[in-house]
Amino acid sequence: MKALEELKDRLRATVVLCFLLLSLEVAFAERPTRVACVGDSITYGFGIGSREEKSYPAQLQGLLGDPWIVGNFGKNGATVLKKGHAPYWKAPQYRAALKFQPDVVIIALGTNDSRPENIGKQRENFVPNYLDLIRSFRSLESKPVVWICRPVPIYVTRKGMTDAVLRNEIIPLVDEVANRAGVEVIDFYTVLSHRKEMFPDGVHPDAAGAGRIAEAVVAAITKEDR
Repeated sequence: MKALEELKDRLRATVVLCFLLLSLEVAFAERPTRVACVGDSITYGFGIGSREEKSYPAQLQGLLGDPWIVGNFGKNGATVLKKGHAPYWKAPQYRAALKFQPDVVIIALGTNDSRPENIGKQRENFVPNYLDLIRSFRSLESKPVVWICRPVPIYVTRKGMTDAVLRNEIIPLVDEVANRAGVEVIDFYTVLSHRKEMFPDGVHPDAAGAGRIAEAVVAAITKEDR
């Protein structure tokens, strides 16, 4: 009888252990992957009706579904440059993005840096400031994987921003940042090249353009072996 009771106790212990292991496996399997979309008005969804549903981060959430959680941390007018006219560093969205503890960070900045008062006066600061921004996310406890993006084309000169400056100055600097930081680039510029009809004001993509951006991000972050 004693041996039988001991056997029952061991069986009960085994069942409890298996249940706990299964519970942990399910918990980890269902843990959401948090994606922080960091950027300027293009990330925010400026000019898009129902941006809560049609901005690129919102459409990204729809494409990824569960168990992903996508946060929109776009700030209108934001710059990479710490001494730019509207540094992302000083925006509440930046602090919120850090607090979000993301697993994935998509940084899409540079359009506003192309303004003459920014890149024209402190070009040498763009790369080190961008590298600092990447490091600030990499230092989080969540240890996120970071992607950076080539900005979308500029079809109409606005506030001194031109496509020539974006293409010939900003994009090469973004590529240099990627090379030095060891991060991959998502090419928003090519995705929306020759798509002027998707830019009602010549600078900000509409919902259809935002959808193309979301698709490009999905393709990047869900590649095999990620």
